[in-house]
Amino acid sequence: MEKSLWKWIGSSAVLASMCCLPSVVMVMFGLASVSTAAALSDKLYWGPFRWWLYLATLLFLGYGLYRYFRADGICTIDDVKREKQKVVNTTLLVLVSTIALYLIWNYLILELIGIAVGLPWEETAFWN
Repeated sequence: MEKSLWKWIGSSAVLASMCCLPSVVMVMFGLASVSTAAALSDKLYWGPFRWWLYLATLLFLGYGLYRYFRADGICTIDDVKREKQKVVNTTLLVLVSTIALYLIWNYLILELIGIAVGLPWEETAFWN
């Protein structure tokens, strides 16, 4: 995969985790107390905001794939039909890569950092 496509995948995974990332950052820089950050992440994660983030992530990935294929010379529906295998394989690889990166980033790295800064996420961690 082209380097620019990895930028779209990484930034999409970060966008999808924006329900938890602000809480960790605010506690790390002393901008919020642990209880305030925990309440914010609970509100963002369990509320409708998470689903809006997932939708924005899919739109972001769609736009990234559009730009990638346009740069590769696949510009019309006929080009897509001709390069169907490449389009399908690249799209599936991007979706699977984004989901895997999101799961690692959100449920492992951010969770460990959040626990380290004092957020009460240890009892709900996936390894418990």
